[in-house]
Amino acid sequence: MNKTLSKLRTITFVIFTIEALLVITASILYFFTDIIANAGLDDMKVLYAFILLIVIFFVFDALFFYFSITALKKARQKNDLDAAQLIGRDIQDAYDFGKIGMIVVDENNLIIWTNSLFKELRLDIVDSNVFEWQPLLGDLINAPVNKVIRITFSNREFDVKYLSEPRLFILKDVTEYQDLLNYSNKEAVVLGVINIDNFDEFATDTDDAAAAINVIRNIIFDYAKEFKVVLRRVKSDTYFTVCNYEALSGMIKDGFSLLKKAREAGKEEDTPLTLSLGFSYKFADYAKLNEAAGIALQSALARGGDQCVVSEYGKDPQYFGGKTTGVESTSKVKMRSRADSLINDIKTSSNIIIMGHDKMDMDALGSCLGVKAICEWCEKPAKVVYIPKQVEVKTRDAFTSSFSKDEASDIVCTPDEALGLIKESSLLIVCDVRVPSVTMAPKLLEKASKIVLIDHHRKGKFVIENNVVLDVSDPGASSASELVAEMIRFATANPKIEVPTSYATIMLSGIFLDSMYFKSKTTGMKTFEACEILKGYGADNSLASEFLKDELQEYQLINEMVSQVRFPFPGIATAMNTTDLVEKETLSKVANRIMDLKGINACFVLGKTASNTCNCSARSDGTVNVQLICEKMSGGGHFTSAAVTYKDLSDVTKAHAQVVSVLNSYLDQARGDKYRGEGE
Repeated sequence: MNKTLSKLRTITFVIFTIEALLVITASILYFFTDIIANAGLDDMKVLYAFILLIVIFFVFDALFFYFSITALKKARQKNDLDAAQLIGRDIQDAYDFGKIGMIVVDENNLIIWTNSLFKELRLDIVDSNVFEWQPLLGDLINAPVNKVIRITFSNREFDVKYLSEPRLFILKDVTEYQDLLNYSNKEAVVLGVINIDNFDEFATDTDDAAAAINVIRNIIFDYAKEFKVVLRRVKSDTYFTVCNYEALSGMIKDGFSLLKKAREAGKEEDTPLTLSLGFSYKFADYAKLNEAAGIALQSALARGGDQCVVSEYGKDPQYFGGKTTGVESTSKVKMRSRADSLINDIKTSSNIIIMGHDKMDMDALGSCLGVKAICEWCEKPAKVVYIPKQVEVKTRDAFTSSFSKDEASDIVCTPDEALGLIKESSLLIVCDVRVPSVTMAPKLLEKASKIVLIDHHRKGKFVIENNVVLDVSDPGASSASELVAEMIRFATANPKIEVPTSYATIMLSGIFLDSMYFKSKTTGMKTFEACEILKGYGADNSLASEFLKDELQEYQLINEMVSQVRFPFPGIATAMNTTDLVEKETLSKVANRIMDLKGINACFVLGKTASNTCNCSARSDGTVNVQLICEKMSGGGHFTSAAVTYKDLSDVTKAHAQVVSVLNSYLDQARGDKYRGEGE
């Protein structure tokens, strides 16, 4: 057909050129009468001849166009027949019935045939270049056979597949399907739970307390009304919500300003009332949807409250809020319930394995020893997983000086020994950590059928989830040792649980470490109460402090790193050691020392802790959420204290560059009222 068109164009050009030359010649002869007179011609005869010539041209052109159109129709019909032969007449009819479009192109990618779908859409694209018409179709050339792309034209959406051998594009109209899918997604059921944080501690019989709670409730009701959310109170501090995805999208775009409104309303109170929210959608059934919403709320509470967790089926949760640090819970009833649950789990188990995190520090060791004291009171055999090479130097020295070899052998065991001891009826208790990969012996998590978590860190992306029977989490606590001390004190145990003085001293040292000698923002009333509890068991505070003293060489290294502080952003400090191996604890001390300086909102301290591992210790004064920054690098921790481990990375400068890059992308969110994490 294209050859036919090309010939017709050439013939037409030649004919019109000849006709134009003849008309010009005749006109010259007619207007120049001297030439006519000299030739002996009559003027009228010349005029008649000129008119006759025009008529002849007109008739000739009409016949030429008629035969040209006939030739084009024959060429088009031939192309139709050829295309029908390519795909088969029956298949073509089936495609027409199913409203499936077809486009055949030649070797120059010019469209030579389309089926009836394009006639119905009143779209004539024959003889056009297919890639000029739809540039996206170029992605299908030399692509796998099963590749499909989506294009839009004539206000409709089409999925397109390309068959290279017949040079055929097959278009499937998915407009109605997409409209239905969009409507289904828009109207998808979303379940949620809203919890008033610290309600039990705040609720009293005073008029001021009642007024403050009513203010928070009115804020919740107004927000639900604004976004068309069905709200029902199921407990004094808990609301159940139902809405569609369109409403949830509106709240996401709004950044869940409900959190900020509640925070501002309660900022004048000694115990601020904040909110925790959990939403879920796109789950298989309503039962799963409801369960996922509850898990999302628990995740928000485990991360310290004052935030919202949105859970979509098959994807990582999204996090919003988290502006404030975790507020400590002063509810002794809740702690007594947790302690009694822990004791019950211990008593119903044949034996107990206790495990802290890799590079065990004083808090991890102290909390493990505290749990062992509870197990000894329950008269259940218990062992603490302990690898000297995976314990910080000061912690290892404290353990060695506190216990004889015989005592140590009764307290600890190696991971291999623990694997041999653990069985179906055993209980695994994990202290001061909830990330599987950084536990002392991750293989134990796979073998344990019952797991208890005791941790004071905010819940991050990677957490221990399988077979967890009890989760004692409180991001408002200064340390895991503080939580264990509370459970020992408030458990309904008769006679009371006894804690050896050596255990209590190490636990006190752990509180000193994680609270930065009570300077951390997580230090609260419970921290001092925990110290009082441990002192009651004979804890030696001078010895606990002695355990944490620096060697002269470490002291010099800390001062050297502090002197090399950089400021990649205003108020944000970084420091690193690029020469020798350092302890993770040393990095923490450098970070704490930097935060003692004026004008610093947050700091990130990096160093090489093993031949192929770098670590980053982060601290904040509460104006920057360092947990968010560290989570973006697969780390985690607290709002004001977090860390990252870079495995298989030995170049500290590359780790530092990654920190700066993440800060550049997320510092504004970490400083703002709201943020989102992927999953973040």
